[in-house]
Amino acid sequence: MRFCVYILRSESSGRYYIGQTHDLQKRLAYHQANYSKSLKNRGPWKLVYHEEFPTRSDAVRRERYLKSQKDRAFIDRLVCASR
Repeated sequence: MRFCVYILRSESSGRYYIGQTHDLQKRLAYHQANYSKSLKNRGPWKLVYHEEFPTRSDAVRRERYLKSQKDRAFIDRLVCASR
């Protein structure tokens, strides 16, 4: 099973959300359906970046690193570099 770290961008506010999952399509549908309390009524969301990892611990480690940056410019550069 592969694990994925992903970045979503709100099309209404331009804000980013970083998360990790083992089923990216299912998680995207979950966020779009407003089930997530932290993202409720902040969408619609667009997937702008994702990375795959062989283990959940690797994905969690990368997610924590990305969230610890606290720098929108860092996330913008990461997203732009992946296009």
